Amino acid sequence: MRNLFQDIRYAFRILTKSAGFTAIAVTTLALGICANTTIFSWISSTLLNPIPGVAHTSDMVSVMRGERTEHPTPPFSFPDFQDLRDNNRSFVGLLAFHHDYMSLTGVGKPERIYGTLTSANYFDVLGLRPILGRVFQPSDEEKREGAEVAVLSYGLWKSHFGADPAVVGKTIQINRHPYEVIGVAPPEFEGCFPGLRSDIWVPWGMAHEVLGFNGLYDRENTWLNVFGKLKAGVDPRQAERELDLLMQRIVEASPDSHRGPNQITLDPLWRSPFGVNVYLYSTLPLLLSLAAVLLLLACANVANLLLVRSVARRREIAIRLSVGASRWRLVRQLLVESLLLALAAGALAMLFTTWTAGTFAAFVPSSTLPLKLGGQMDRSVMLAALLVSLITAVVFGTLPALRSTNVAPITVLKEEAGSVMGGLHKSRLASGLVVAQIALSLLLLICAGLFTRSLRNSQHLDPGFDPEHVLVFSYELRPSGYSAVQAIEFDGQLLPKLEALPGVESATIADFSPLNFSVHSSDVLPDGYLPHLNESMEIDRADVGPSYFRTMRTPLLEGRDFAMEDTYKSQLVAIVNQAFGARYWPGQEAIGKRVQMNGRLWTVVGVARNGKYRRLIYRPEPCIFFPLFQDYRSDDLAFIHTRVVGDPVAYASAVEAVVHEMNPDLPFFNVTTLRLSMQLSTIFERVAVTFAGSFGLLALVLAGVGIYGVVAYSTRQRTLEIGLRIALGAQRGDILRLVLGHGLRLVLAGLAVGLAVSFAVTPLLKSLLLDVAATDSLTYAGVSFTLCAVALLACYIPARRATKVEPMEALRCE
Repeated sequence: MRNLFQDIRYAFRILTKSAGFTAIAVTTLALGICANTTIFSWISSTLLNPIPGVAHTSDMVSVMRGERTEHPTPPFSFPDFQDLRDNNRSFVGLLAFHHDYMSLTGVGKPERIYGTLTSANYFDVLGLRPILGRVFQPSDEEKREGAEVAVLSYGLWKSHFGADPAVVGKTIQINRHPYEVIGVAPPEFEGCFPGLRSDIWVPWGMAHEVLGFNGLYDRENTWLNVFGKLKAGVDPRQAERELDLLMQRIVEASPDSHRGPNQITLDPLWRSPFGVNVYLYSTLPLLLSLAAVLLLLACANVANLLLVRSVARRREIAIRLSVGASRWRLVRQLLVESLLLALAAGALAMLFTTWTAGTFAAFVPSSTLPLKLGGQMDRSVMLAALLVSLITAVVFGTLPALRSTNVAPITVLKEEAGSVMGGLHKSRLASGLVVAQIALSLLLLICAGLFTRSLRNSQHLDPGFDPEHVLVFSYELRPSGYSAVQAIEFDGQLLPKLEALPGVESATIADFSPLNFSVHSSDVLPDGYLPHLNESMEIDRADVGPSYFRTMRTPLLEGRDFAMEDTYKSQLVAIVNQAFGARYWPGQEAIGKRVQMNGRLWTVVGVARNGKYRRLIYRPEPCIFFPLFQDYRSDDLAFIHTRVVGDPVAYASAVEAVVHEMNPDLPFFNVTTLRLSMQLSTIFERVAVTFAGSFGLLALVLAGVGIYGVVAYSTRQRTLEIGLRIALGAQRGDILRLVLGHGLRLVLAGLAVGLAVSFAVTPLLKSLLLDVAATDSLTYAGVSFTLCAVALLACYIPARRATKVEPMEALRCE
């Protein structure tokens, strides 16, 4: 231990004497470590800790019925959930929930919050205890007049009730209905839906009051998400088989309510199809892999610095060996120096990460969704930073330490410090490290280039509508006391008023806005189509108002747009997109066909061009549109799309004034442009491009610095040779070609290795790319040329310096 403290003190003195080297090495490593800790902080807060505040989430699974997709609708009805919950033997408990918007009413204007309808065992299965009051009891699950209860989130309790410890027992109003507050959830807990924050929890017996929902006990009404906690020792596949068998019995007993696929699949919460983890579990590990490559590149860079620096310490090492120090004693000393560098870099990286961990939220545009995305510098991230720092010290410090101490003391002491033989073997190792740097840099740059091209393609892709010059805003009428008839009347009066505003070309209403995760889906049965065995008939569905397609500038290939005359008193009509017709009526005329949904028949009166409704990277999928005033759903949010001349934001105040002229107390929110609203669908692509691009640029800089250092070092070692060449008649151009040729050989070797690695790795990115091949030749060629140009520029600087060597000075120096 005493020797270790001596090594630490000596290493500290050596590093402080070489302040420039230390600063460069620490900064280089800190950037590599910070890249890893930033991505890990996001992984920790999402994939590893999907439900903050809940312990042992590794024992929890989400339960899916039917096809697994990235955007499933709630798959279970209340009776189906009851049967699965009460008859399984694999789970400690199954909980069910449905999240949606609610309104705090009764005091001033209604305030929109995000709430969750839950089963009574919700908090018990999660293992949560409130900080105040109690959670739900089995008796709370049944709807009993005058016994409505709610549990507040810690955030809502602080922001709206001043953290009043006497809040338990008080009455609040949700959607104009009274509830008694019975408890306050723990601070960390904000709901069990990964990525979404909940403000309040209500037993599902209040579904009608909260959602205007009457089909609580109908098997065909699927509206519940289900999570489960496995019993100790139960294998998830065993539990999956048991639930699947139970589900098949339910299907046999009620076949009419369970058309389509009904197989049960269980997923751990880190890759659950419910919530943001379904998008993150493939993107974040990929980014972490790219960050690890960047760290390897930083390690190679610092290892090269150590090799160059070791030349100046050869005599010191030789003297210490000659007076009795063992080689392994010196190796330990050099590794201690590397460890101090890595720990300093880790500390600096943690400082950076306190800021970069929160940058995820910066990619989220203004939205009605209560998203909770981002990381934080917590204990797990600090431990990860420490572990990465220790591994980093070993990676970049071991080889230089072994090579630096592999010397013959007598030979070194007879040499001059700058002799060619003294540094030849280190130059070869440094050259090998530069080849590795070029290869790793090429891989990072190609990944960044592919992501960038993919995002650019998505920005220039025709989404099937014109997003320019459209103002979008939202409101809810039911929480403000409107019945369905009154809401239809309000919407019908608002649209002409908006279109009468100067500069407004047209206005329409819908229950969704494209490309912001708001589109709905429903089961349909097209006329004359016979579904295959277990085929899902669930497709995207939208309720839209008059002139929707004209306002959105979505071309109608056949038929007509919806009009004000399409009301509940007229014939039920629908418009389908091209993909719908191609799938269900190939080669047939769609106009006049009928589609059954929710027991009603709708006649197709138009065919619209395909559009993008969920994400730009998805292929066109079947979608059907219904007139809003024929299929009015009082629980859906209203999106008003207003096409204007000029900047849409300039019309926001005028539009708001029209709405509040009709109802001054109506909440008016999420005012934005359609172009900005669409950014919600490209969050994960923009995150990938930004960080892969940042890693690529850092890799380019590190590669340039690395090859410059090696070429400069090897050129300095060859000063005598260069001087002799010039003395014997070599021209300046010959010396330039000599040095550049050495650098070019390193670059070409690195490019060859990098291209081979990239061809093997980039196919893994295929599912994340849009309209660009994983081995896109243009990206490969452009990146290779750029990296080669930067590397040759880095070689040119020492090459030019070599051409200015004076023969006599070189001979005297040697």
